[in-house]
Amino acid sequence: MLASCLAFLILIFTAYINHTKSFIIFRNSLFLLMLTAASDIIFHMLLNIPDKVPHELIYAVRGTFYLSLFAILLHFVFYAKETLHMELRSDNKYIIAAVAAYVIVAAYLVYATHTGTGFHIDAGNRIHSGFSIFPFFFLFYAVLILCMMIFHKNRIYKQIYIGIVVTTLLSILVMLIQGAHGQSSFTAAVFLFPTYAILYFMHSNPYDPEIGAVNISAFEDLTAYSYAHKNELLIMSLFLQEIDVKDRKFPKELQDLIRHYNHHFFKHALLFRISGGHIVLVAETAKNPDYRERLNSMLKDFYVQHQRFGLDHKIIFLTTIDEIGRKNDYLDLIRYLESRMGDREVKYVDKKDIEAYREHKYIVHELEDIFRKEDLNDSRVEVYCQPVLNTGSGKYDTAEALMRLRLEKLDIVYPDRFIPIAERYGYIKILSMIILNKTCLAIKKLLSEGYYLKRISVNYSMIDVREKDFSEKVKRIIDRNGIPYEKLAIELTESQSEQDFIIVREKINELKDSGIKFYLDDFGTGYSNFDRIIELPFDIIKFDRSLVIASNSDTKSETMVSYLAHMFSDMHYAVLYEGIENNDDEKMCIRMCGRYLQGYKYSKPIPIERLTEYFEKIS
Repeated sequence: MLASCLAFLILIFTAYINHTKSFIIFRNSLFLLMLTAASDIIFHMLLNIPDKVPHELIYAVRGTFYLSLFAILLHFVFYAKETLHMELRSDNKYIIAAVAAYVIVAAYLVYATHTGTGFHIDAGNRIHSGFSIFPFFFLFYAVLILCMMIFHKNRIYKQIYIGIVVTTLLSILVMLIQGAHGQSSFTAAVFLFPTYAILYFMHSNPYDPEIGAVNISAFEDLTAYSYAHKNELLIMSLFLQEIDVKDRKFPKELQDLIRHYNHHFFKHALLFRISGGHIVLVAETAKNPDYRERLNSMLKDFYVQHQRFGLDHKIIFLTTIDEIGRKNDYLDLIRYLESRMGDREVKYVDKKDIEAYREHKYIVHELEDIFRKEDLNDSRVEVYCQPVLNTGSGKYDTAEALMRLRLEKLDIVYPDRFIPIAERYGYIKILSMIILNKTCLAIKKLLSEGYYLKRISVNYSMIDVREKDFSEKVKRIIDRNGIPYEKLAIELTESQSEQDFIIVREKINELKDSGIKFYLDDFGTGYSNFDRIIELPFDIIKFDRSLVIASNSDTKSETMVSYLAHMFSDMHYAVLYEGIENNDDEKMCIRMCGRYLQGYKYSKPIPIERLTEYFEKIS
């Protein structure tokens, strides 16, 4: 019995196990189990020499045996409460019953010993068993735990529930068989059955056989535990995108190298596999006071070994930070930094990185709040516009609506900073609808004041367009503001997948007849499928600034861009050039069949209210 408990303890101290509250209860139960087994052995040894030792010592050891035995059962009740996520107030009847039973057992031990009604040794050193209530209370605890499991089985995974219940029933069966034969030697041993089940089902955290890493939840547990105990950690993150994207296994040579790094450079380091190609090595700085030198040695060795593999990588080094540890945001911080890093880049996290991350989290929080409130007039979302020159009339009669955030702590936040965040978290949908609503309000005001405008365009991403009720939402907002549909245009980028192409075609066809115009945005920035473009009823093709720059660089590029623009014009598409910055750009783009011109030559993006400075009133 003692050997089994010792084996358990060796396993839980050499393997990595999450330090949850339930695990701490389980670990304490193991110590109590060892105490029970030891006191049982000592008790039976003392029974063989009752004339040579004080009887009080025998009573004390026997009392220790039973009190620790029932303390284990009490711990099991608390463990079940924690595992089944019971609320202390609503489910406290189990706890009250378990504590009351323990108090009764303890009181009975004292009473039976002093009165001689239970186990006692007489003056002639003869041993009397007396009446024992312990088997009944063992059964009481076993039934109590089974009731907790059975009545709340919907709170636990079925296979775990079956495993723990069956092993508990097996313990009861052994106790009954033992009692029927007048034995007690297996009393402590039966507790091993549910202990095996609990350790296997609830606390096993197997190592990755490839590289000897444990999983992401183990990393989050370690960082939380270290923060609570104020242990400083060195965290080393390696991201291999090629392996991560393709979900490949690490090559055998790389597996060996990672295991080498895990054991060679730092004392008592732990390796975690966050995703397919993302691993994190963690070591306590207190156990590695020279960690900076060790880090440099490891990095030098990595660059030598990198010649063999040549994989793109992103490496991040940091020590634990109180602000990040409080919310256990280390993985979020690492992913944020990785998104801003180039391939084969190494970053040592500094105060500027933490400040940038703090602002990032603030933006995420504000976007989440905007998304949750769904207020189409939310003041934090502002509409800026860039007026567009109509080369035919020489006037400004259209514009592109652009998004800005105005946040209390950061003032103006530009799209390149918050759009990727909004798309990642799914908040872009509400932002797009807010911009549409505010653009409609501005159009309504301009029209009511007598200004002439053909239309204002609003950008939408594929995340927006994939929504089943996208068309209905757009129509509902336009109708609510009471403006003509033809005063609004929707800008879409070219779809890359067949499925997205089908969705875009459906949405355009649903809205086209209402009078809304459609722009193909950023033409020339990626792979362009002319068959698809022709199949989609766009009205305007927006040539990206890169085509303007290319046309300025040599006559061959200008000829090609001009040919494309004339081809679209002949097919009744209007061509809009973006990024016009000077007179030479303007003259060249007009020469290249540019119907509309947009860029800093005419105006930087301005608040939509300032379009009155560019639009003219109808005379």
